[in-house]
Amino acid sequence: MINRSRRSLFTRQQSPQLQRLPWIKDENTFTDQCQRCNACIDGCQTNIIVKGDGGFPIVDFHHGEGECSFCYQCATVCPEPLFELQHQSPWAQVATINSSCMAVNNIECRSCGDQCEIQAIRFALQIGKVAQPVINSADCSGCGGCISGCPVAAIEMITP
Repeated sequence: MINRSRRSLFTRQQSPQLQRLPWIKDENTFTDQCQRCNACIDGCQTNIIVKGDGGFPIVDFHHGEGECSFCYQCATVCPEPLFELQHQSPWAQVATINSSCMAVNNIECRSCGDQCEIQAIRFALQIGKVAQPVINSADCSGCGGCISGCPVAAIEMITP
């Protein structure tokens, strides 16, 4: 078992949260039982699952098609009991936009909104500024489609 909490012991930096696969039961079960067989990597229809730290699979929205289609194929091909049932929510993550966003810095850009199929990202008109992105976290599925479309990497996934 890997104890990730000790990773930043000497660097004083908090290690970034790894983006695990949808429907994973929990981090400890995943790191204890995942055999790193790569079946989920091979089975991913959008090719966003890649090898991460220690060979464990992670989701990287900058690879493949850049978004999760929630096809459940990663769970179907996995030989271990690591996943919740498909009828449950795939994950609790939602997109967030940081201060490097072009629109926040008064430069017209709506790339993230164009990429969001469910229209969870809308743009609010502002007086004297360009329209500002607003994420409706209730509508956001956490698919990551908006991440690869952002030209300045201002979008990341968080778990509220």
